[in-house]
Amino acid sequence: MNKKAIWAIIGLMSAAVIGVVALQMGLIRTAAKVNEERFEKNVFSALNAVVRRLEAEENREVFNHSINGFMTAYYQEHQRPDDESPAEFTLDAPNDENGRPVLSPKMSHSSLLDELMAEFANPCTCSQCMARKDNTYRSLMVYFQQNTREFPLEQRIKLQHINGALKQELANRGIDTEFNYGVFSREKKSFIIVDGHYVVEDAQPTDILPGYRNIYNSRYKVDLFPEDMPSPGLLMIHFPARTSYVWRSLWANFLGSVFFTAIILFSFTYTIHVIFRQKKLSEMKTDFINNMTHEFKTPIATISLAADSITSPIISGSSEKVQRFANIIKQENKRMNSQVEKVLQMAQLDKREFSLKLSEVNLHDVVIAALENINLQVEKKDGIATADLQATNPIVEGDATHISNIINNLLDNANKYSPDKPAITVHTRNIPNGVEVTVSDQGIGMNKEQRKHIFDKFYRVHTGNLHDVKGFGLGLSYVKAMITAHKGQIDVKSELGKGSSFILFFPFKQ
Repeated sequence: MNKKAIWAIIGLMSAAVIGVVALQMGLIRTAAKVNEERFEKNVFSALNAVVRRLEAEENREVFNHSINGFMTAYYQEHQRPDDESPAEFTLDAPNDENGRPVLSPKMSHSSLLDELMAEFANPCTCSQCMARKDNTYRSLMVYFQQNTREFPLEQRIKLQHINGALKQELANRGIDTEFNYGVFSREKKSFIIVDGHYVVEDAQPTDILPGYRNIYNSRYKVDLFPEDMPSPGLLMIHFPARTSYVWRSLWANFLGSVFFTAIILFSFTYTIHVIFRQKKLSEMKTDFINNMTHEFKTPIATISLAADSITSPIISGSSEKVQRFANIIKQENKRMNSQVEKVLQMAQLDKREFSLKLSEVNLHDVVIAALENINLQVEKKDGIATADLQATNPIVEGDATHISNIINNLLDNANKYSPDKPAITVHTRNIPNGVEVTVSDQGIGMNKEQRKHIFDKFYRVHTGNLHDVKGFGLGLSYVKAMITAHKGQIDVKSELGKGSSFILFFPFKQ
């Protein structure tokens, strides 16, 4: 799969994930808006119900306490001066200029009450009866309102009744969150009741005490006794936890959306990571196969030529020439075996099918032997490989073969990636709990991206020509695995064009 196809898939998947997330967030916002609108509707419905209950309660009490006063007042207003007998009240009598019915003489107090009750209890719905009821009710209400308007607002509301009414009406509509309420007097321009207590404000009439600001600024407010013109006050309510209440039923959906979206994003990210990793691995394996083909092609060709030469009658007669070509075949065969051994070695490392043969190893001896081997190749390029052995205690516990392979691999890389006159240095020193070995060169160096991958299997730093540097890309992967097996550490410092330094740490004891 080429890069364009991969990036196209990434683009489509990203658009799909973003679209799903946007749609989900939109649905949650819509649900929250619906919840908020339903909450506001229920709150205003509850407040209006409380206002109606307050009015009904007031009317009931005024009716109970004032019916006698109403009738007595009419008796006194319509008695004749020369007749001490009470006036008679008839329900079909005309009203006076104040809208009250005119009393007729000779009607007793109890007879009036009986007739009023009978009139209201009359089930007839004809126009004449309904008009009589309406006329009687309006007459009574005019009288009640003339009496109740004379009282201040705080005397018209009972604390116990408004508290119970608010809690009940809110509960009936499913609102069970904390609230604060207040009764605001338009005459005094201040609160007279807050949360079930009468309030006495010492502030100026236009000021609102800081503790009541939230209630005063609340959007939830309705007129009290709206039949009075103008209304004497307002019933206000504030919900401190309104937002959390509105979102309470949505938290499960929101958290579920976040959780599953996180899973989708994680899976998407991991899939992209795997795609790039597999692509990179595929490229490295392709390079490995190309390198292996090149590495095996040369010795096979050399062995083939040497074998043909030995069978030639001209060569077969000369024992020296036969011996020479036989040595060539042996060397090339050894070279091929070495390359195969590296591949098998890495397979064993991957399967963890190896064990260290621990013994005391003198790192100075290993370094000196490795430098003797590499000097033969370095000198051909007019280079030099030197040692700076400053460790006072170079003895560590480890596998002598693998430690030797580690040093040889690093020296071989230093020579390969130093195209002109290699200058290689191996430095040792003691640090707490072990020995530090640094292999430095002044070769082509590496950039940051290359440094991140040099310990990956099959990875090789390219120099422009795929085959100008021999190898399978297994050396540093093997070095890393062996250092880890010895419970040591490896680090690399490199700058492009200025060379590289590999810093190894071997602990004294495993």
